[in-house]
Amino acid sequence: MSIDLNKMPKLGFGLMRLPEKDGVINLDEVCRMVDAYLDAGLTYFDTAYVYHGGNSEKIVKEALVKRHPRESFTLATKLPAWCMKEEADRDRIFNEQLERCGVDYFDFYLLHSIEDGSNGDTYDRLNCWEWGKEKKAQGKIRHFGFSFHGSPEYLEELLEAHPEAEFVQIQLNYADWENPVVCSGRLYEILRRYNKPMVIMEPVKGGTLAKLTPDLEAKFKAVRPESSIASWALRFAASQPGVMTVLFGMSTPEQMADNLKTFAHFEPLSDTEKAVVEDVRKIIMSVEQIGCTACRYCTDGCPMNIAIPDVFRAINTMKLYKEEFRPKAFYNGLIGQGHGRASDCIACGQCEGVCPQHLPIIELLKEASAKLDQ
Repeated sequence: MSIDLNKMPKLGFGLMRLPEKDGVINLDEVCRMVDAYLDAGLTYFDTAYVYHGGNSEKIVKEALVKRHPRESFTLATKLPAWCMKEEADRDRIFNEQLERCGVDYFDFYLLHSIEDGSNGDTYDRLNCWEWGKEKKAQGKIRHFGFSFHGSPEYLEELLEAHPEAEFVQIQLNYADWENPVVCSGRLYEILRRYNKPMVIMEPVKGGTLAKLTPDLEAKFKAVRPESSIASWALRFAASQPGVMTVLFGMSTPEQMADNLKTFAHFEPLSDTEKAVVEDVRKIIMSVEQIGCTACRYCTDGCPMNIAIPDVFRAINTMKLYKEEFRPKAFYNGLIGQGHGRASDCIACGQCEGVCPQHLPIIELLKEASAKLDQ
């Protein structure tokens, strides 16, 4: 049964940053979060083959599928280009995903992280577009789309070549609206022109828009003193026409509770609030930061076990707050937990090959080492 993509719940539960205990996903806590989300009348769960080293899909089975009727939720997952070498890998991965999640079909299925070059070329070479249509015809996929991290020009090329794509997932937040690499605003305008419903990822930019400097937070609090800083970023994304749902990778029950409060009686941004967001955006953009969203794709294959997103978090904190003690203490804590130093990077390039933000990670780690390894 198809779903009206223009009448979706505005908040989606992203399962990429789940709570952990002793390095393992905390099933009990995830169950409580799943229950709270469904009790609020929300339904969209988003996972992927590679999230949490493959364990995100497994936790879907335990926390969601085994505990709630199949018709009470919708489930999205993704096919990863970088895990495939031949056409047989498509069904191998898909069948493994069905088994991991404990379902007979997926409501939403995406070609994962399409970008100019390698990933897009892989999906073309392995005929994944035609394969997706076949899976939909078989009832194994209800809605077929893709997530995108490429250029505006490439997005338009894909939409022309593949009208079978019913929806597109893009990174969109107020900080990246004019970002020359992410191009949130330009991607949004193209999708509106093609009338494609959008799933929004990184609305709070990996958490960086959930906590700002005191002067910036004061601008938001002056208008809505009871609202969280994260709620502004979520409302910005959800206020855009054509947005199907906004994903939030919730890691704690507290984040879940705050987000449910934001969407319980959703209010689009007023003109006054839009002006405040634009003011904050301009100030944020005036401070050069590393554009890492902490997706952690880079960490799984790092031979030196460098916690790359956390290193960049320390550097960005130093830049924003103009202080060194806490960021350096945080960094030294990472080393104490067994992670490699920034200076341990061997420049293998694995991280740069999977980074959706196309960051020059090797060079950035050298710069981070100069500030942190003293």
